[in-house]
Amino acid sequence: MTGAVDRIVTRLLAEDIPLETQVLQAAARRVAAEEAPLEPDAVVVAAVDAILGLGPLERLLRDPLVTDVLVNGPSQVWVERAGSMSLTAVRFPDDAAVVASVERVLAPLGLRIDRASPTVDARLSDGSRLHAVIPPVAVDGPVVAVRRFTKAVQSLAELVDSGSAPVEVADLLREAVLGRKNLVISGGTGAGKTTLLNVLSTEIPASQRIVTVEDAAELELTGHVVRLEARPPNAEGAGEISLQQLVRSALRLRPDRIIVGEVRGPEALDMIWALNTGHDGSMSTVHANSPAEALWRLETLAMSGERRVGEAAVRRQMMSAIDVVVQVARVAGERRVVEVSDVGDDGVETRWPSSSY
Repeated sequence: MTGAVDRIVTRLLAEDIPLETQVLQAAARRVAAEEAPLEPDAVVVAAVDAILGLGPLERLLRDPLVTDVLVNGPSQVWVERAGSMSLTAVRFPDDAAVVASVERVLAPLGLRIDRASPTVDARLSDGSRLHAVIPPVAVDGPVVAVRRFTKAVQSLAELVDSGSAPVEVADLLREAVLGRKNLVISGGTGAGKTTLLNVLSTEIPASQRIVTVEDAAELELTGHVVRLEARPPNAEGAGEISLQQLVRSALRLRPDRIIVGEVRGPEALDMIWALNTGHDGSMSTVHANSPAEALWRLETLAMSGERRVGEAAVRRQMMSAIDVVVQVARVAGERRVVEVSDVGDDGVETRWPSSSY
């Protein structure tokens, strides 16, 4: 089938067909009827994917059970389904085909990847996140990671039904959100931090104005919501809009609550200040292995910028700003809430212990 797909793609590109899905599909069906009359449906999908999307990866991304697609060079494509990693039969012809597929989805975003800029972060049209690294940084060939945007759990009730948290934890979290406690969700990569943040946001009264700040817009909130998304530098290295800038902008937009998708840099200091200036009930996430480590990491990030702020002052502000830390983790391949801790002047105090699991 590969040869037929290549012929169809070549003809479509030669005809200068507009790069719109429906137009391309119609044109691909017409050409496929001539080039591959015995398997028109399969080659039409493959040809459109080869022109508009990530090529052979697109059929993996259409699988609702797939959460991650990982490309380690042209001959190794892995997927994660339900917490289990497996090698697929999907292959690219060569390194150039992997890079070309990434370049296709980057072009409409004004981003680029080449030897001068060998790494890139991007948000795809469906909300999925893509990170790619190519040689010379990637020694053994191009590497691509796509994290799917999923909505498997959309409420605290579904969180309980899925086994991710017991009823008493759901009640604690609901109480914290309605009581306008400032929450930080901590956990490792793929532990479900953004999913839980989305779930908790459903408990926020619709009358309250929320401003979200994200590196890649993934949150889907309802009600009175203003969404801000960071922007990487363009091909010329200009035009970057950082999370730090957006947190400052959020303060000027009259929010009742501020939600920062993930804190990973000096914007931590701006967020801590924001939480201490009357925006009760705000939330964020951070990479850490425990509630105590989450606070240490936030403190380190807050002091990583150019502004010189004393360690003791940052710690006092942070302890005053954050009320609750929720720890999430993968347990036997499943995402679960494993600890809920209150934050006080002396540090964290576990309110719901992980030993309950």
